[in-house]
Amino acid sequence: MWIPQNSSKETVKLNSIWVNNDDILLAQVLKPYKAHCKYLKSAEVIQEGDPQDRGRVIGRCEFAIPESCYIDDTGHFNSVEFNICYNQMMYYVIAKSVKERLMTSFYSWTMADYWAKQLPDIYIVNFESVFRYAMQSRQFRGEIEFTNIRVRSGLMYIVTKCRYWDDQGGNCSGNVKLAIVNPPV
Repeated sequence: MWIPQNSSKETVKLNSIWVNNDDILLAQVLKPYKAHCKYLKSAEVIQEGDPQDRGRVIGRCEFAIPESCYIDDTGHFNSVEFNICYNQMMYYVIAKSVKERLMTSFYSWTMADYWAKQLPDIYIVNFESVFRYAMQSRQFRGEIEFTNIRVRSGLMYIVTKCRYWDDQGGNCSGNVKLAIVNPPV
């Protein structure tokens, strides 16, 4: 089991639920991506309460970008790759949460609901990223946290934060707000 930097299992709340990587689900989540754009290699999901009630659900991920999907090698992880990796983490954590019933907001969803909504109904409505130290993209880790979810007027609003880092001290982070239209009730 992969533990992120500056963390240990002992610091995780005792009521946490750890869900190991699901290779079959990961392959299904990444199916819409072209073969050379499947950067997410594995993910664990940890539930520490529910984001509707001050809890959080966390995805801890491993990535590899052997070659950029859109530009010659820049020598560092850039904002386009940040966004692609964010989307892959987010899609996986939501799919895993539907499958394992990890967040109350997704209890009424079936996997068929998720597959129908994955691309057309999940929107990034606010995206902020900060690059502190240049990060290489060949092999790195990332983490996403679902920290708040609200359902209002036929929309589901989700607040997330994320970060990425490599073994050479590179790191960046971001805050992303999502909206899901027409969530199942």
